[in-house]
Amino acid sequence: MAGKTSPTRGKPAGDSEKITINLGHVDLGHVDLLVQDGFYANRTDFIRTAIRNQVERHAEATRRSVARRSLDLGLRHISRAELEAARDAKQPLDIRVLGLASIADDVTPDLARAAIARVSVLGTLQASAAVKAALADRTG
Repeated sequence: MAGKTSPTRGKPAGDSEKITINLGHVDLGHVDLLVQDGFYANRTDFIRTAIRNQVERHAEATRRSVARRSLDLGLRHISRAELEAARDAKQPLDIRVLGLASIADDVTPDLARAAIARVSVLGTLQASAAVKAALADRTG
């Protein structure tokens, strides 16, 4: 897939997305016990480690799925210039990302609609509220 991507694993917390999970009391107690015994710095450290272990455990299946779906893996930044070129060439982009897709702040909703046929992000889409609204019928 065209476009530059870069890995995002191991970035500082400022480059992450906050999620909420519900755990049973006993599971949470086990996490707290492991934290108290010094295996993990805190609950977040435990959860991140558990997620990374599961992602690594399924790494081969993930690699096959990424290839099958033609996903960009990591960070994909879409600039105004890239969108203007796609619009001018009358070849709207099909953006598929596993990770973070970022649409430049200077992209207008009209340009986004003219240059993007579809946006599919497994992870996070960063764009202005107006651009996200303009692409709402093209995301999924």
